[in-house]
Amino acid sequence: MKKGIKTTLLGAALAVCALPGMAQSDSASSPVTSQTIQERKENQQDRIANGIGSGQLTAGEASNLERKESAINHEERDMRKLDNGKLTAADKATINQQQNQLSKQINQDKHNAAVQNTSPKSKVGKRAENQQDRIAQGVKSGQLTAGEAARLEGNEAKINRQIRADRQANGGKLTAQERQQINHEQNQESRKIYRAKHNHKKQ
Repeated sequence: MKKGIKTTLLGAALAVCALPGMAQSDSASSPVTSQTIQERKENQQDRIANGIGSGQLTAGEASNLERKESAINHEERDMRKLDNGKLTAADKATINQQQNQLSKQINQDKHNAAVQNTSPKSKVGKRAENQQDRIAQGVKSGQLTAGEAARLEGNEAKINRQIRADRQANGGKLTAQERQQINHEQNQESRKIYRAKHNHKKQ
């Protein structure tokens, strides 16, 4: 076989062998798809829901995380409006970067020292735990949007702060009047959870 033909065949063989590597490189550097973005959102919500249910996330931490998740969702909707319902490569990269940052914060919040009591002894504590479980279930099932969960957890965090302040002012205990007031606020919160979980909004 002539030297020139050998060189040509060798070059062609090397090019064929390089194709899978090139394809993999292109795939790795390509922006995430719309489906991947949706899956990523669902994964983040599941992680937040698990953190709420396990007590690794306090109501305040969950509210903050859900506000950020809601902001990303709003930005994604705005991006789609500008491009006939689609996301550009730059849009996808931006959203992915924001979700990466949120993912880190979820991890940090779930592994810091702040925790929600999941085995309370008092009636007030058990009521708060029940509300948290209902919110966690709504987040995980998609019945609660990130915005709805943020508002509900913000309300729970406010009630928790009130309980702590009342206890500090009364030697660690709650008066009958304070317990009645907190129960009234949790009743209102309970109705809000129910309405939010049974409206037509879905995550």
